[in-house]
Amino acid sequence: MYRAQQRAQTHPEVSISEFIGVRNLHLSSDAIQGSMRLAMPDQIELEYVQQMMMWLLFKKDPRHIAQLGLGAAALTKFCYRQFPTANITAIELNPHVINACHQHFKLPDNDERLQVIEMDAMDFVTDHRHHRSLDVLQVDLYDAAAEAPALGSPAFYQACADCLTDDGMLTVNLFGNPDNYEANCTANLEALEAAFDAVVWLPMVHDANTVAIAFKQSPSVDFDALYERATEIRVTTKLPAAKWVNGLKAWMQGAD
Repeated sequence: MYRAQQRAQTHPEVSISEFIGVRNLHLSSDAIQGSMRLAMPDQIELEYVQQMMMWLLFKKDPRHIAQLGLGAAALTKFCYRQFPTANITAIELNPHVINACHQHFKLPDNDERLQVIEMDAMDFVTDHRHHRSLDVLQVDLYDAAAEAPALGSPAFYQACADCLTDDGMLTVNLFGNPDNYEANCTANLEALEAAFDAVVWLPMVHDANTVAIAFKQSPSVDFDALYERATEIRVTTKLPAAKWVNGLKAWMQGAD
């Protein structure tokens, strides 16, 4: 996860907990900012983080995937292992998170394909050198208390869209404090819809996580084909992709 703040400020410290074979990352609070099952360190443990991979329904062979917010490095590690010809870039402002991921969550060292960079996510997406360079962008940006998205303005999402190729996709976790969750979620979705051709979101899962997918170009949707693709994903990655198709289908039926 991520906290938008000035570099001169103190970054939240990381703490680690373990429960029944699962290691969790925390930032100055009890809120879980990422998890790893010790017996399967390269698999994605949390359901909402699994949902951040739903772009797999629409693209098999990404060349460049980026994450904004490292968390416990679940997405970064998974993409690095699953797509051996793709470049993986992760942006994280808090150096304590990066260090913890190397020490406690089996994050590999940077190499010719993997780059974990300590920097501000807004600086990354507004850098013209990154525009039109990403096939997939995964956004999970929160402060230490996980109150609301750290970045969610129309300008931010437009910059994210600018970083994507013509058929690129963004997935984003819209989590927040129950007191302001609905307002924050609505504001983020409206900002996404202003920057992207199509935006769809899955039903809320544990602890009020809602994951949305945004498309630079609206896809043609054939649910029979998506269920076939979901079976392939399940076989090759163990991810419950059919549930994603169910969620997308329910959303589209409700939107009609």
